[in-house]
Amino acid sequence: MRIVSGKYKGRKIYPPKNLPSRPTTDRLKEGLFNILQNRFVYTNIKVLDLYSGTGNISYEFASRGSLSITSVDLNRLCVNFIKKTSLLLNTKINVIQSDSINYLKKNNEKFHLIFADPPYKIRYETYKNIIDLSIDKLLIDGMLIIEHNKKIDLSIEPSHHMNRKYGDSVISFFNSDFKKAGL
Repeated sequence: MRIVSGKYKGRKIYPPKNLPSRPTTDRLKEGLFNILQNRFVYTNIKVLDLYSGTGNISYEFASRGSLSITSVDLNRLCVNFIKKTSLLLNTKINVIQSDSINYLKKNNEKFHLIFADPPYKIRYETYKNIIDLSIDKLLIDGMLIIEHNKKIDLSIEPSHHMNRKYGDSVISFFNSDFKKAGL
């Protein structure tokens, strides 16, 4: 796993084999950040990384100088790895050990961007729950991005904006603007 751009570009991260995670591929990350660079100034945004796993996406935002990054994962090994790697990179990632759904329910903070990479085998209802709870946590013009298996179609959700396929993975984009339009 490597950081694809920014201050730490090219830096390799070696997560332990026993982490229960599926790191986002470099190809998908490059595609994602190419899309985001046209929408956000990274140094001005607050990011929430749900189901953080290895912290792969959080490190990319940190490398680009994002204003604030919060990583949430339930697994203690993942949380400890993100904390350790954040210290090594000298970044200020706020790492929280929590179930992502519970975090969304209990937290009142708003974000410009929320990235969620839940396990691919979750039920559709869980994706819907992530979408509904996350949309309420977005600032005006905020964006939710969910990485998921290509077998899941999230485009029927009202806040869906677009998606991009990368092999067996898809990133679906949702925005908070649909609420302003009364949709």
